[in-house]
Amino acid sequence: MFIHSRYNRSMLVIISDLHLGDGTTADSISPSAFRLFARRLTETARFASLHRDGRYNPIKSLDVLLMGDILDPLHSTRWLDTLPSDSNYIRPWSDTNSPHYAPKLMEVTRAILEHNDEALQILRRLASGEGIRLAPANSKAEADFESKEVLPIKVRFHYMVGNHDWYYHLPGEAFDKIRSEIVEKMGLYNPISPFPYNAEESPILKELFERHKVLARHGDMYDKFNFNREKGRDFGTVGDAFTMDVCNRFPIEVQKRYGDKLPNGIIDSLRKIANIRPVLAAPLWISGQIKQYAGTHPIEDELKRVWDEIADEFLQTDFVREADKSFRFDMVDAMELVIKLSGRATFATINDVVIWVRKKMWNGKHSLASYALKEPAFVNGKAHHIIYGHTHHYEVVPLGMNVDLPQPESQVYFNSGTWHSYYDLAIQNPKEQKFVPYQALTYLTFYTPEEHDGRRFETWSGAYA
Repeated sequence: MFIHSRYNRSMLVIISDLHLGDGTTADSISPSAFRLFARRLTETARFASLHRDGRYNPIKSLDVLLMGDILDPLHSTRWLDTLPSDSNYIRPWSDTNSPHYAPKLMEVTRAILEHNDEALQILRRLASGEGIRLAPANSKAEADFESKEVLPIKVRFHYMVGNHDWYYHLPGEAFDKIRSEIVEKMGLYNPISPFPYNAEESPILKELFERHKVLARHGDMYDKFNFNREKGRDFGTVGDAFTMDVCNRFPIEVQKRYGDKLPNGIIDSLRKIANIRPVLAAPLWISGQIKQYAGTHPIEDELKRVWDEIADEFLQTDFVREADKSFRFDMVDAMELVIKLSGRATFATINDVVIWVRKKMWNGKHSLASYALKEPAFVNGKAHHIIYGHTHHYEVVPLGMNVDLPQPESQVYFNSGTWHSYYDLAIQNPKEQKFVPYQALTYLTFYTPEEHDGRRFETWSGAYA
């Protein structure tokens, strides 16, 4: 394996939250996004080859950090082929030592890799040096675009895990086999040992972060819904269970019970629950889709009963009940307010509770920027750039200035956004259950001091519909 030298120049690109699925729920972002990314990487690598003194010196390679929620085994209905009463019952939050766990994860992972093969081929080409070619330098230290020689630039892809792909952090030979296939299909630079959750778990990432003066993590550790502080990252959460046993299961149950009675298109629409933001607004999405496809169709009450039934089963599972905390408001209590209310009120009424719960559990904010102020690497000044993902909301937030240096350096928080198709609850009259659809693509680039005319960072975020 290549070991970084402190004198090896290499820009760092960070992306997160691709949520590549197996097609059984919402669609992944299209391969065209990966082709666009490859073209932009070529352009960025060319700019990175320009020294601050104006000389052109082609970089030899570049690093791309895949900062969590890249593959998304959680949004797969393949986990739902067993019942709690079955001897081989398995879910993402089951005992990871179960003999059924790794085989199911392998099945789901292979399906994701196959479903997204066209996109992943682009990553493999970039990793092999086929995707990016730079012109050599001439005797005047300028780019020689007339030369027949081209310089292949290899991309080193580093995979860190988040809350939708934490399974690849699990130790053991069975999980090494799964990671081995991921490394091969994605062209990763990772070894097949557990993919890191923190940079401290990877000497390569630790050195890379130090060189670029960044601190990067997925950011789920600041989300009570999707991270259990008591158990850590190698365990499932209530968020996992809600996604799987309610959101993933609901369209299946509706199809099973009422498939021949439903208006055309509604099942495919309900499968898009996986792309709803915020996730607890799922009941509002259901109501909105019924209105769109069926108007005042009387089947709304029947669909509500299906939702209530599977939601109540979810709330009574041992895993969820164990997560409940007595004598204080916690995530399970919040979900009971949102989910169980639908049995005795209109879907529209749930909106008030969704908004209240979001404010109670997340202070009504999407941003994680305030947590960056508490990072040791920010406090001691070692990191000039703090990067989180997870929220899907791209941000650039000034944090402060490190004045204890010969030349004061700004400290900035970034959120890496997402590469995802999703439907976001409109803030105007949320009771009307309007969701705005679009696809988003964001990436962040950080340079060493001698690259790109001395530029330290740049970001690119786009959306299209």
